[in-house]
Amino acid sequence: MAENYKGSAIGIFEMDSLCAAYVALDAAAKAAAVQIQSVERNRLKSGACVKMRGSISDVNAAMDAAIAAGEKHGTVTSHHVIAAPADDTEIAMSMTIYK
Repeated sequence: MAENYKGSAIGIFEMDSLCAAYVALDAAAKAAAVQIQSVERNRLKSGACVKMRGSISDVNAAMDAAIAAGEKHGTVTSHHVIAAPADDTEIAMSMTIYK
């Protein structure tokens, strides 16, 4: 992983449409100071999972914006914010990036 996200909150959302996921991540990136860590396509369907990182307040604001924008173009199938990820969570998060 090129970036060091240690200590950053994680925002994760999954959508049923790749196009809708891009619309949602664009809204998230414009709404707050977050970095998009990855976009992982669902291998069995047309959807995608987006991971974003930043301070807890920025990730929460970005998540709200992403969900509002994403719901206009698709279905948000899941979303969650992890405020303080454990070291093992960081390892697991990075395992699927670039796969």
